[in-house]
Amino acid sequence: MKYVVGIDLGSTTTKSLVLGEDGFILGRGITNSRSNYDAACQISLSEALINARFSQVSSELDRSGLAGEEKQHSLDSLERLFRLQQFLRQLRVLREELAKVLERLNPSGTYTPSVTRILDAIERDAPALFAEGATKKSDFFRDLAGSAYLQHAEDEARASGLSFDYIVGLYDKAILDVENSTSAAAGFEEYALAALSAMEAPSEALAAAVDRVTRIELEQIGSVGTGYGRARLPFEEGQIRSEILCHGLGAHAMFPNTRTVLDIGGQDTKAIQVDEQGIVTSFQMNDRCAAGCGRYLGYIADEMNLGLHELGPIAVRSTRPVRINSTCTVFAGAELRERLSLGEKREDILAGLHRAIILRAMSLLARSGGVASEFTFTGGVAKNPAAVGALQKLIFENYGEVAINISPASIYTGALGAALFALREAKIFDA
Repeated sequence: MKYVVGIDLGSTTTKSLVLGEDGFILGRGITNSRSNYDAACQISLSEALINARFSQVSSELDRSGLAGEEKQHSLDSLERLFRLQQFLRQLRVLREELAKVLERLNPSGTYTPSVTRILDAIERDAPALFAEGATKKSDFFRDLAGSAYLQHAEDEARASGLSFDYIVGLYDKAILDVENSTSAAAGFEEYALAALSAMEAPSEALAAAVDRVTRIELEQIGSVGTGYGRARLPFEEGQIRSEILCHGLGAHAMFPNTRTVLDIGGQDTKAIQVDEQGIVTSFQMNDRCAAGCGRYLGYIADEMNLGLHELGPIAVRSTRPVRINSTCTVFAGAELRERLSLGEKREDILAGLHRAIILRAMSLLARSGGVASEFTFTGGVAKNPAAVGALQKLIFENYGEVAINISPASIYTGALGAALFALREAKIFDA
């Protein structure tokens, strides 16, 4: 099976999307590894191909006659145990990297038993993390392992009398090397077979589907990269496209009637106008300041000791949003602390912050040509309910009733556009 890939190297995450020759999406992959761009591209592409393999297994089960709840249960069980095997492999890499850090920084071995006990506890608890019905706050190894490590580090520090900060510092020094390691990025076959072995009684249909899928050869025939860090992509110059072009084309592919696109990413905001073919007719971008972007929200989350995913749900509980004077990242912390000291409610402050972010975006939209129906909101911030609510309200106030599209896969919009460019070039080359 031939495919093309689009890679969007953002400031916080790298996304890959795989398209078949027929233009249908085969798989998507994402990683938050960003200190090593080559590794980030490789890991996100590996995840996209794994996702594509699961789609193929689903199709094989359809052909075998397995359907409905039985089929979904088989797929869910396979993926849960697959991800567990993947997590355990990454945990082994973490052990190796922590051993190197301990050898370098703690040659006396004082902290080695404590770190070993922490890692043993994480490994022991791992099956529950991937059990049926379990909920995870993140799909990234760094977040899952980090949360568990901190929890067990507190207990270990109290029991041993060792420094909690030092124990945590060891993890911080090792995790980047774990993220950038491709030794845990095994292919579909290895993890899938391990998952089948871990299942109590996998159906013959599922085992046969996995076997058939592992025999399907995949051939990459094209690739295009884009994103904030596109200049660092390990691609030739001819395989690079601008974020503007890719987001415009990707949004049009998701919603063909799109005429205006707003993308709020980690480091920049883009307001884009496209025609009926998805060709960009005008655009505006924010300056180099990260105010009003995902990085700004991340900074606020750190200031309030919250997870980034918690900001939106807290903000939507607000009844009296606070007016925020500045969205400058440099001054945000000071204003935030001042507001809290004045007794303002946390949810009202966060609601005001989200509104201020969207107000900046509205200014870009106006300068790009305004908002035309249909309007498509993309990027990681499109998953934030407070940002979406503020955007809907401000668009209605300024432009009236406008159809607003938000795809569950909005974070992959740029990668989709890049993959479509790659597919066009592959077809031209074949012709």
